[in-house]
Amino acid sequence: MDPFLSLLHSFSSGMTESEVGSLKFLCRDKIPKRKLEGVRSAVDLFALLLEQRAITENDVDLLVTLLRAIKRLDLVEQLEQFVEEGEANASGQPDPNEKRLQKAAFDVICENVGKDWKRLMRCLGLPEVRIDNIEEAEPKKLSQRVFKSLREWQKWKGKDAKVDDLIKGLRACHLNLVADRVEQKLFFFLLLHLGPVTHLYSVYISLSWKCET
Repeated sequence: MDPFLSLLHSFSSGMTESEVGSLKFLCRDKIPKRKLEGVRSAVDLFALLLEQRAITENDVDLLVTLLRAIKRLDLVEQLEQFVEEGEANASGQPDPNEKRLQKAAFDVICENVGKDWKRLMRCLGLPEVRIDNIEEAEPKKLSQRVFKSLREWQKWKGKDAKVDDLIKGLRACHLNLVADRVEQKLFFFLLLHLGPVTHLYSVYISLSWKCET
């Protein structure tokens, strides 16, 4: 049985009639009125959204938005856990060394970007709906919004997520000081953790940083 369909079925089983009604209302611009009139449960609604490719196992942004709108944050948490577990088992993720570099970069960005996080995400191409979902999920904790946005970018890009793109994004947003600090952190990280094989690349980063300063 398809795990994603099973998850949607479990969501439907725990929803009240009022919640289903609210979901139908929110989907008026997604599903024709005649089809909506035939919806009797969340399963019916999910089936229509799947049919129209409005939600898929690899694209749950709309589903997250809908669940947040009806205040079912418990289901949002289950859905996010499902997505994270699926990505952990996926082959299309950055190699371990790249992920370690990204983590080092994330630490610097989280400490220095602050309220400019949305501008950075837009420069990196993250879809607006994902940015909105992050902001809604963490309305008060800026540091959490920054971290979640970076993780969301990493998941969205998959194996194509590169630390170089983070640096380019920072510079495109005119956050050059943060970009410099990321490059410095990567230089020392490579020397300390990834061994002599990466020495030339470390030197390259160092020289690039010096040229730009």
